[in-house]
Amino acid sequence: MKVAFQMDPITGVDIKADSSFRLAEEAQARGHQLFYYAPDDLAYEEGRITARGHWMTVQRVDGTPAILGERVAVDLAEMDVVWLRQDPPFDMHYITTTHLLDRLAGQTLVVNDPFWVRNFPEKLLVLNFPELTPPTTIARDLATIRAFKERHGDVILKPLYGNGGAGVFRLDANDRNLGSLHELFTGFSREPLIVQKYLPAVSKGDKRVILVDGAPVGAINRVPAAGEVRSNMHVGGRPEQIALSERDREICEAIGPTLREKGQVFVGIDVIGDWLTEINVTSPTGLQELERFDGVNVAEKIWQAIEAKRA
Repeated sequence: MKVAFQMDPITGVDIKADSSFRLAEEAQARGHQLFYYAPDDLAYEEGRITARGHWMTVQRVDGTPAILGERVAVDLAEMDVVWLRQDPPFDMHYITTTHLLDRLAGQTLVVNDPFWVRNFPEKLLVLNFPELTPPTTIARDLATIRAFKERHGDVILKPLYGNGGAGVFRLDANDRNLGSLHELFTGFSREPLIVQKYLPAVSKGDKRVILVDGAPVGAINRVPAAGEVRSNMHVGGRPEQIALSERDREICEAIGPTLREKGQVFVGIDVIGDWLTEINVTSPTGLQELERFDGVNVAEKIWQAIEAKRA
């Protein structure tokens, strides 16, 4: 198959950790041709969805993860698969790319399905499953957020469309910074904030469970660094091997049919203790860590699901 990757610069990826690189590597091993382009190079041109980028060969070489051909323009309708893999922020630029990729429906398989990526932001899809999630409020109004904090005492405050642990604050019962943080966030963004009850179990780790076509294939545990409330690996969280619990499987059984029905092939969910906190569909990570810990070729499972859908 001809496979295009819409992603952040591939020349800068960490070959030992990047999930997009691992997906491309497995595709190449399966005989597929690879094309790479950046989100800025996606376009609508008089009825066609095009991209300017490079045919490429990936290689597990530090500093040179890909050998790129000459820059060329392609019609994405001639691709078999397009991977939507750029990282958030989930802003209007990101949303516009999903609208453009929507226009390939019926011609090219876009993974994950861009219509539902757009309508399933990480911190909003969990609202469909309130019985699985900790107490949560989404609001821009300070009085609403303050009332939530008064009810629950110890809370986590973060941007609704943030990623990688950026802008995440823990406000305990004695904290006096809510007003200032609200002023800070609303001063540069019109987006609401999300506030959740703090889960002490996060000190033991924030579990990333990976699902392929709605079914769990494994998990890694991300343990916060000393003195940190955030467990994201971008900010120093330490990945550890961990098995799926019965509660993890219960959560996956509840959300799996929705993910499968909506074309979300590669998904990473975040579980703290017994609670689901996020469903990551935009550009999930953790693939290589899981493969190393469990000795399972998860990328192969993802490609088997895609090849079956394309067939």
